Amino acid sequence: MFLRVFLICLLAAGAVFAQEPPAETPPHAEHMHQGGFMQEGMQHAIAKGVKLHVKSDVAARTFTIRVGPMVLPAHAPHMKMPQPPDLVWTVPISGWLLAYHPKLVDANGAPVAGTVLHHVAFWNENRSDFLCPNKEEHIFGAGGELTDWMQIPGYGYRVQKGDRVRIETMIHNPTATSYDKAYLEITIPYLDDSNSAPVKNAYPAWMDVGSCGQSGYDLPPGPSKKVGSVTVEYSGVLLGVGGHMHDYARELVLEDSRGREPVAVLPAKVDAQGHLLSMPVLTFFQTGGYALDAGDKLTITATYDNPSRTVLREGAMGIVVGYFVPKDDAPFAALRHPAKTAPHDMATMSHNH
Repeated sequence: MFLRVFLICLLAAGAVFAQEPPAETPPHAEHMHQGGFMQEGMQHAIAKGVKLHVKSDVAARTFTIRVGPMVLPAHAPHMKMPQPPDLVWTVPISGWLLAYHPKLVDANGAPVAGTVLHHVAFWNENRSDFLCPNKEEHIFGAGGELTDWMQIPGYGYRVQKGDRVRIETMIHNPTATSYDKAYLEITIPYLDDSNSAPVKNAYPAWMDVGSCGQSGYDLPPGPSKKVGSVTVEYSGVLLGVGGHMHDYARELVLEDSRGREPVAVLPAKVDAQGHLLSMPVLTFFQTGGYALDAGDKLTITATYDNPSRTVLREGAMGIVVGYFVPKDDAPFAALRHPAKTAPHDMATMSHNH
């Protein structure tokens, strides 16, 4: 899915890792994505052999999450492909995650087209979302545009040692190129509690045309709009926003009930065939952020134009994503809770330090 929220890309080099053998994925015959804004309730066969590896570079202060290998035959829609199981990363530090840099590579490390990633979503199973408390906190997402979530100096996403982050990945391949082995890699710079520099807590804000329900929806033929809304229960500021859509997208618009003008208009960039290439990012932190008051209603409108004559099942999403900094951080402590036991607990990983 989705955003490049800003600034400075941190690149790690010269890392030395101790490695453990990867754990095996249990042989489930069918997989249903758990919870979420993404594809709740959709059932797929499980892709065999897909594992989660995590490398920790203490010197560079980065984690690298790797999901794969994934087999991607040409011209394969997501509804007809076995999908990776939900996998769980247990966070090994207390501190802050600062940014997320996604990429797709093959077995030799060569780039793979981002269009084969339908979406990836990271969910903190130990926190509820502040806009939609019925959901787990959605801390990172990316789609085929593979847009970075870049670092905002002085801000980070607070994690506690032992937090369980569920990684939900969905793939497809609309291209004419087959990939025998593809890997999704996300590099995450971090600071732990030993850091002496001040870090303010920023919370991911997911504003969805599905409101607090499922994100994916059927895309009808021709021009269409879908509108959703969420209510902000806390005063604070948005540091910036970007967005996530699918093929045949036109634009996302975010509006605040108090404002005369939209908070953001995000036109989609597509190629001649309508395939999504990128979504823009608007930043507000340079001027102190976009102020929101408790009780504000945020409205999200997604516009598409599907040139086919058929309904594209689960063919669309419309999500505006940003970072929110509350005036008072104390009430957000109540969003923490024990991770729930669910079928995705059987997903496995290895953690390489």
